[in-house]
Order: sequence, then structure tokens, then C-alpha cells
Amino acid sequence: MIDLRPVGYVIGLLVAALGAAMAVPLAVDLAAGNGHWWVFLESTVITALTGTLLALACANAVAERLTIQQTFLLTTAVWVLLPVFGAVPFVLGATDANWTDAFFEAVSGLTTTGSTVFEDLDDLPRGLLLWRSMLQWFGGIGIIVVAMVFLPELRVGGMQIFRSEAFDTMGKILPRAAEIAARISWIYVVLTFLCFLGYAALGMGSFDAINHALTTMSTGGFSTRDASFGAFQGAPEYLASVFMILASLPFVRYIQVISGSIAPIWRDAQVRAYIATILAASGIIVVFEVLADDRPLEESFREALFNVTSIISGTGYASVDYQLWGVFAMVMFFFLGLIGGCAGSTCCSVKIFRYQILMSSIRAQIRRIHSPHGLFTPRFDNRPVGEDVLNSVMAFFVLFIVSLGALSVLLSMTGLDFVTSLSGAATAIGNIGPGLGDEIGPAGNFADINPTAKWLLIAGMLVGRLELMVVYVLFTVYFWRA
Repeated sequence: MIDLRPVGYVIGLLVAALGAAMAVPLAVDLAAGNGHWWVFLESTVITALTGTLLALACANAVAERLTIQQTFLLTTAVWVLLPVFGAVPFVLGATDANWTDAFFEAVSGLTTTGSTVFEDLDDLPRGLLLWRSMLQWFGGIGIIVVAMVFLPELRVGGMQIFRSEAFDTMGKILPRAAEIAARISWIYVVLTFLCFLGYAALGMGSFDAINHALTTMSTGGFSTRDASFGAFQGAPEYLASVFMILASLPFVRYIQVISGSIAPIWRDAQVRAYIATILAASGIIVVFEVLADDRPLEESFREALFNVTSIISGTGYASVDYQLWGVFAMVMFFFLGLIGGCAGSTCCSVKIFRYQILMSSIRAQIRRIHSPHGLFTPRFDNRPVGEDVLNSVMAFFVLFIVSLGALSVLLSMTGLDFVTSLSGAATAIGNIGPGLGDEIGPAGNFADINPTAKWLLIAGMLVGRLELMVVYVLFTVYFWRA
């Protein structure tokens, strides 16, 4: 029988911390004098009290080391339970949201998906807008810690290849996680502050600047405007592109940079491939746009770079409705969203390192066919890829494709059309943000999706954010017997 108390203790502390964080939007609404502050006062009391009681109830079972089963449970439970409390201000607040919409928004926030069911964002109280952005910021730093500490230990999706780079986490998981989180948090805060200063310097109001800094660094994509980043076209698009890329790189490299070694960040095969992909995709779209519509070169480059970076990083901002660029652009953006950024970043989706390992494996197999007696080993970042990593990556790809297909079918059974079903499934599992089509495309939102489809998308967002296997393993008999 798995002892759930250590898991409950950690979750209780996190819920209590989430409740304490609600004091920030409370203060913002109080200062604005809009009368909405009481919503966050009630939410703070409910959340902080529940979390504190849970932590106290489980405090007698605090362990220095979590078992594998407890770690799987903790990783999943955090992303399921925190949105429950994160949704409380949406239910009580000005959105007057039902529970389905409120939970959808909170899950989309904490998973940094960025799909929204809320309309008329320009008219919402400032505290509520800030809370949405804060949820994404918390989710961004949370997933970095999960990717650097827990997933390599759990050997999920080939993440064990980054074990040595995620510090020596064998043994006392929680203390090491606290140490790593402290270093990452400092870097994360500094980059967010620099992003805020940049936005403010380029003409954004301070409130818009802080919100977009929070959702840029988390690659979340929530905006304070219905027009998303279309309200800030021009120089802010270049700045956002830079910081979305910075948020997409492995944060362990920033720790190495601070330690005095800048070379590893460029020697990282992920980083080189990721930046090359962004530049190549942007260039292709620029050429297509200039030749097809004779648009100005600078405008085409700026919009292509911004929207390509937004989609491939899973941020989900949209400065224009790129569906108007034609079918070619739509198809390209669909597949860009399935690439993702680097491991150990705030990014989501498949992650570019898995494609690199897949291509290396294919090359090795082709060479074996050509020279049956040769010895060819797949390599990543100039290191041989072990059989366990290769099998884990292949299992991830199979699960991702099967999950994408199954979710698409289930969404179509709720009455959604083919494009909405397929792109909705992709944007949920890939935690991308906008889908395709008139309803959930970059110019739309998820408000009018039927409730059943919203719950399916919620499940997709949670499964995708936690790299599939972390969640799926909980539904196996072996896990509970182990």
C-alpha cells in the first residue's frame, strides 16, 4: 500500500503557497478600487486554509526520499489539484464562470497551454487578469523543476539522458529539488524582470508589461487583450521573440553561464537545432508571403518570426490571424506546434531532442541496412544513445501519436468538425494555445466549445504537460501493486 501522506504534505504546502500568492491580485484590485478584491480575499482564505490543514495532517510522515510510486503520484497530483484552487477566483469573480470553464482556464494556465474560454478580456478586473498570468508563471517554473529533477529520475520519454545535467538527484529527491528550484527561480525572476523592463521601454503600459512578461517567460501566452499580441505590433514582437527563445532553452545552461562557462549553451545540440528550425521556418514563410502577396519584407519577417517562435515554443500568442496566409501556412504552423523547445525549459510538446534522437536512430538503421556487418550507434550531442533512452523515446512518440488520434476522435464524437477536433487535440496535448479553424484559431477562443469537449481538452492538457507516461502509468495495475 502506497503511503500518501508524504505526497499530501507537499501538495498541502503548495496549495497554501498558492493561496498566499492570491494576496497579490487582491492588493491590485484593492488599489484599483474596483470592489473585486473580496473575491481574492475569499479565495485566499479557502485555499490557504485548506492547504495548511492538509500539510499539518500529513506532517507526521515527512520523508527525505520519495519512492518512485510517490513521485509519480506527486507529479500528477500537483497539476490536477492546484488548478482546482486556482479556479476559485474565476468562479467567484467577474467572469461568473461555471466550474467547467473556470477549471479549463486554470488548467490552461498552470500547464502553460494558453487556450482561453474568457471573452472581453479588456473589461475584466485587473486582479483577475494578473491572476491568469501568475498561474502561467507558476506553471512555467514548476515544469522546469519537474523536467530537471523528476522526469530524468522517472526515466520518462528519454529524459534520463539529461540525468547528469540535472544535478545528482539520485537519493534525496526533495532536498535536491529545493536546491535546484532555488537556483532556477533566481534566473527565472531575473529574466522575467528584464522582459518587463523591455516591454515597458517599448511603450507598453506597466500593467500590460508585467502580465506579458509573466506569460512570455512561462511560454504560456495569456494576454490582457482580446487581440492578444496584435495590440502591441511592432518592436514588442521582436522583444517577445527573443524572450520566448530564452525561455525555450535549457535552464541548466543558464546555471552554467552564471558559473562562468558560456560555451555549453551553444555547444548544446538542442539549442542549435531549435534556433536553426525557427530561422528556417521563418525564412520559408517570409519568402512565401513576399512572393504570394508582395508584402513589405520587414513586416513579413517580423510577423513570421514572432508567430513561428510563439507556436514552436508553445507560447500561443498571435499578433495576426496567420490562417489568412493560406493553407500552406496553416499546415506549417500545425506541425511547428508539434516540435516544441528544449528539454529543461518552460516549453511543451514533443521537444526537439526527441526528433534529433529519432533522426539519429533512423540514420543508424539505414547504415545498418547498407552495411549489415557494421556497428552503428545512434548518437545525441556527440554521445551514444543507450538502448533504454532509445526505447523510451520511441515509446513516447507512439504514445503521443496514439493519444493525439484518440483525443481527435473523441472530440469529433462531441460534434466538433475535423479541423477543430484535430487541431484542438494537438493544441491540448502539445500545450500550444490556439488551434486552427474559425472557432479556436488564433482569432478565436474556446468559449463556445461544448462542455464535454472542454473536459476532454482538460485531460489532454494535463497528460501532455506531464509527458504522457507520468499520467498513464497511474492507470496500470502493476503501478499500484509495486
